[in-house]
Amino acid sequence: MGWYTPTSPSSDLTDTLVCGWSARTEGEHLLVPDGCMDILWIRGIGIRLCGPETSAWSFTLPPGTESVGVRFRPGAASPLFRTPASEVRNIRVGLGDVLGSSWERALTDRLDNAAGSDERITLFENAVRSLRGSRREADPLIGHVRRALARHSWTVGALADATSVTERQLQRRCNDAFGYGPATLRGILRLQRFMALAQSGKRRSLAELAATSGYSDQAHLSRECRRISSLTPSDLLASEAPGWHGSASVVDVGNVQALDRFGGEESAA
Repeated sequence: MGWYTPTSPSSDLTDTLVCGWSARTEGEHLLVPDGCMDILWIRGIGIRLCGPETSAWSFTLPPGTESVGVRFRPGAASPLFRTPASEVRNIRVGLGDVLGSSWERALTDRLDNAAGSDERITLFENAVRSLRGSRREADPLIGHVRRALARHSWTVGALADATSVTERQLQRRCNDAFGYGPATLRGILRLQRFMALAQSGKRRSLAELAATSGYSDQAHLSRECRRISSLTPSDLLASEAPGWHGSASVVDVGNVQALDRFGGEESAA
C-alpha cells in the first residue's frame, strides 16, 4: 500500500495503540472496519477523531494530501476521550468536540509546525500519554472481551457467562467501549483474523482460511465479507486493506486456536 505507511508504537504504548501511520492520498481509498478508532491530522483540515466503523467506507482527498495519525486498540480510546464509542460510531468529529477547543488549538499548532511525519507521530503519542495520565481507568472487562474475540468466535451468551455479567450488561459495556455490541465486534475481528492469516505467508485455500478463522464454512466467510467490506474474500485480499496495521495486528494469528484465559473456546456463526 504505497500511499500509506504504518509504524510500530513506542513500547510503553503497545497496550493502547496498534500503530502510528502516515499517508499521502492518491485518490479514492476504501477502509474496512477493524474495531479501532483513530486520531489523525490532515494538512489544511486539522485533527479528527474517527469513530469505530460497522461497514466499509471510502474517502477522497486531493492527490498528495498529507495525513498522520495513531490507531487505538479496540476499546482503548473511549476512556481517554471520556466519550462512549457508540456516540462517534461511523462518524468523524473534531478533536475540540471531545477534548475542548484549547486542547485542539494547542495540538494542531504543534502538528502544523512539526518537521515531518515522525515528529507528528511523536506528538500524537505524547498526547496519548498525557490523556492516559489524566483520564479514568479503562473497564477491565473490555480487555478480556477484546482478547477473547480476537482469538476465537465466542457466542455472546458464553462470553457473558465467562465474564460473570449478564448479556445486557455485556452489551452496554461493549457499546461504551467499542461502539457496538459483542456480536458486531466478533464479526469484525473474525474478518480481521481472516485477512491476517491470509497474509501470514502460509498458502491456504479460502475454505481453509474460513475454517481456521472461525467461520462455519466458505459461504459463511463470503456472506460476512460482503456485509462488512462490500467485497468478495478474493477481492478484499487483493485490495489495499490487508496489512493496514503494519507489523502489528488487532488479532493474534499465532494463537487463533488457543484457549483464552476464560478457560475454553466457544464457536459462533
